[in-house]
Amino acid sequence: MILPTKNISPNRALLTLAGRIFEELGSPRTVSGAWDEFRRQQEDRPVSYAFFILAIDLLFLMKLVFLDDNGLIRRRMGG
Repeated sequence: MILPTKNISPNRALLTLAGRIFEELGSPRTVSGAWDEFRRQQEDRPVSYAFFILAIDLLFLMKLVFLDDNGLIRRRMGG
């Protein structure tokens, strides 16, 4: 589910979805704002909100994003 398998295509793997979300986080966003942008981006191949949240969770686990004091998702700068 995190990586592509014979049953999960590369464009449906959580790592791919997380990468797409990360690219769109050039500016801080609320979770709902990130979801709205992601849905627009994925119109031709819809993804459920549950998978979106799992992809966001993956970004948090990889320490690539954090939630600031205002509740906005931000990219983590540096290492």
